[in-house]
Amino acid sequence: MNEMTKIAAQPAYSENAQRVLRREPALFINGDWVASSHDKNIPVYDPSTGRQISSVVDASDADVDRAVAAARIAFDDGRWSGLAPYARERLISRLADLIERDTDELAELESIDNGKPTSSSGGYDIPRAVATLRYMAGWATKIAGQTIEPALFPTGTFHSYVRREPIGVAAQIVPWNYPFMMAVQKIAPALAAGCTLVLKPAEQTSVSALRLADLIAEAGFPAGVVNIVTGLGETAGDRLVRHPDVDKIAFTGSTEVGKIINRAATDTLKRVTLELGGKSPVIVLPDVDIEKTAAGAARSIFSNSGQVCIAGSRLFAHRDIFDRLLEAIAQNAGQWKVGPSLAPDTMMGPLVSTEQRERVMDYIDQGRKAGASILAGGDAPGGDGYFVNPTILIDVNPEMSVVREEIFGPVLTAQRYDDLHAVAKAANDTAYGLSASIWTRDISAMHRLAGKIKAGMVWGNVPTAPDVSLPFGGYKQSGFGRENGTFGIEAYTEVKTVSILL
Repeated sequence: MNEMTKIAAQPAYSENAQRVLRREPALFINGDWVASSHDKNIPVYDPSTGRQISSVVDASDADVDRAVAAARIAFDDGRWSGLAPYARERLISRLADLIERDTDELAELESIDNGKPTSSSGGYDIPRAVATLRYMAGWATKIAGQTIEPALFPTGTFHSYVRREPIGVAAQIVPWNYPFMMAVQKIAPALAAGCTLVLKPAEQTSVSALRLADLIAEAGFPAGVVNIVTGLGETAGDRLVRHPDVDKIAFTGSTEVGKIINRAATDTLKRVTLELGGKSPVIVLPDVDIEKTAAGAARSIFSNSGQVCIAGSRLFAHRDIFDRLLEAIAQNAGQWKVGPSLAPDTMMGPLVSTEQRERVMDYIDQGRKAGASILAGGDAPGGDGYFVNPTILIDVNPEMSVVREEIFGPVLTAQRYDDLHAVAKAANDTAYGLSASIWTRDISAMHRLAGKIKAGMVWGNVPTAPDVSLPFGGYKQSGFGRENGTFGIEAYTEVKTVSILL
């Protein structure tokens, strides 16, 4: 074990965090904290230590039904869908203010529960949630229809217009890699559009979503507008997806689970948006600044311990610079301080669970057995937490599982290429199509490649640059539908045509 990977002890939790973790397990339904209909709970672990720190409700079918009923009534009686758009905007903005006020507490809870460094949760996740709410709040007063003159009737015969109406009750299921930020990214457009909702956080990371419920109540949202139910995906999540009173499903998670959800939703033809897995290419042309590109490539795969759907996990470097670039990335990887989530100098925390660590280590072992060489990392530090060191695999080929499948860990595979046509073909040789990044000073080559890559998002000379105003989503098995911006709002609306004979 080298000096970088010696794991320090997790610092003590604050009194605020301890108070939240000591709370009795409960569900947030119809504006109140309520007990489950049964006594089943899910243990909560700190990934930095492997120790249980709390528990949350494993919701029953009856619990889910109660939450959906509350959302259904709150939508149908107009307490939210019929509220003045400006009033919705004010409440959503109020929630943003409360989150901003409690940034430090929320960041600590997120880091304890998920394992990410507080520099990430406090510096990115919580501020991004605040920005998302404020941006989406503005859309509440800007959802517009359209007046259209019919083409087949004499002018003036009909008054025809198109309305955008809130879709109804939304079931929102969010992942464990960005628990708080993804919860907010789901609820913000739904609320702005006038929908009511039931949110189910990932069973591994429900603590910050439950704290969010406190702030929703404090902000003054009407009862039943937002309901938060914890539980297992195969039970509570499945019940939500199949519930006849749910009109819309929004899911972020694995492609495997997304397919299950999509099949289940077909029975009632629910509206569905899916933001699923990725195996994103990082394409490096020979004219780049090696050091800057290496730092960007490392950040793309090692941030959040590689547990990012848009992580740049497949590196394609031009043959002329491959060796120099990989040496620089390996040096950069060695500078990533691995440690417990609350330590101020930690750059990369643990993986979310012991299952995830075993999954990642198994992929590394598969790569080694298939002939890949380990340029950096490839091991897991000792201790009780779920840590894996930043890993770089070379001498890989497109048939290896480490190249083809989403590992969701800090593992980079690197391949050489010779020309733009070949690298575009290699980059597209995947079932996924979520994102890509291209590194070059040649703006013409940048645009040509961007047009060839089959991905929902392409970034140039930056690891990633998602923005709340820009559509987020993918091609192929990375899902369908888009979040953020106009597209994110429209996903929570139905289009109605009205034609009146004059």
